[in-house]
Amino acid sequence: MSNDPTARRIYLDNAATSWPKPDEVYAAVDRYQRELGAPAGRSGYAEATQVSQGINAARRAVARLLGVDDAARVIFTCNGTDSLNLALHGVLREGDHVVTTVIEHNSVLRPLDAEARQRRITVTHVDCDRWGVIDPDAIRAAIGPRTRLIAVSHASNVTGAIQPIADIGRIAHEAGALMLCDAAQTLGHMPVDVRELEVDLLAGSGHKGLLGPLGTGVLALAPGIAERLQSVRQGGTGTRSERPEQPDELPSKYESGNLNVPGILGLGAGVEYLLKRGLDDVERHGLSLAANLLGGFAEIPGLRVLGPATAETRVPLVSIVLEGYDPQEIAIGLDAAHRVQVRAGLHCAPRMHEALETQAGGGTVRFSLGPFNTAADVDVAVRAVAEIAASGASM
Repeated sequence: MSNDPTARRIYLDNAATSWPKPDEVYAAVDRYQRELGAPAGRSGYAEATQVSQGINAARRAVARLLGVDDAARVIFTCNGTDSLNLALHGVLREGDHVVTTVIEHNSVLRPLDAEARQRRITVTHVDCDRWGVIDPDAIRAAIGPRTRLIAVSHASNVTGAIQPIADIGRIAHEAGALMLCDAAQTLGHMPVDVRELEVDLLAGSGHKGLLGPLGTGVLALAPGIAERLQSVRQGGTGTRSERPEQPDELPSKYESGNLNVPGILGLGAGVEYLLKRGLDDVERHGLSLAANLLGGFAEIPGLRVLGPATAETRVPLVSIVLEGYDPQEIAIGLDAAHRVQVRAGLHCAPRMHEALETQAGGGTVRFSLGPFNTAADVDVAVRAVAEIAASGASM
């Protein structure tokens, strides 16, 4: 056991934000701050032109990663929450009905609660099974005559369970509803193609699996969705400045005000890294580490893993509860004694914890892996948890 703060940091909180970033990301942000320092789409001098070109390149890279054939339908936002707020507030109208699930993050639950209070929409929350997986037939059964939107996470940020989004998307379209997918936990960890998933709006964070800086997010739109998605923020775009109304052209319709240029250039560099390395390789790496983590945890008495039993049906994320311990106590102990850094608590997904019956105990301890974690990191984490469990058993 070591309390040395200089010990090697083992970062296993990639579901919150990824770290470390590729060197290319640091270089892109630093170059902007030191050499470019200009806004995007506002001026015509050399550095401003380079910035605009860099933003366009980042947009094309994200479009390529997500299978979007027109990069203008990739909208840059402040974060995944901002993307979801744009999708939800921009699509819904008074009297609408929304079908969502208990696995959702507060970034979906709270905007829907606000819509229900302010515009009198109705919301149905479909239950999950014991593994945290949604049954598409339960979605179908919840659809009514006023259902405008179905909103489901691609993977739970609590259990890591990957959801059958393509099946749910087909059900949505058969019913004439729109399909919104929160892909914050899958982007960058596995191949995600908006066409194959049959989604109309796909929201995600730029700073998690896509390896960009904080303060970045994306919203990808299917063809024709812009006509049904109102802008929720209006202001300067650098285009159509003589007109009082917000431009209809994409992406300006949804990108008012100065963009987070250093963040987006860093995001573009992160996505280019993923494209070069290959998402298949990143996915294999994550699955291998998650399998090792699950195998190690299975040997610890008193420990329960939430979510699917196998790594193949989850993103590289594992949540646990340890009998006799508060999750926060475990997380603090892991960092203090071993420099293993994880997230404890409800993870902003209260309905998920109600379904898993973990809310009263303070939630779970979440270990979330990234592309730069190693098998040695996993071994240290498993040994550290085993040590905590053994110390409790001997008391």
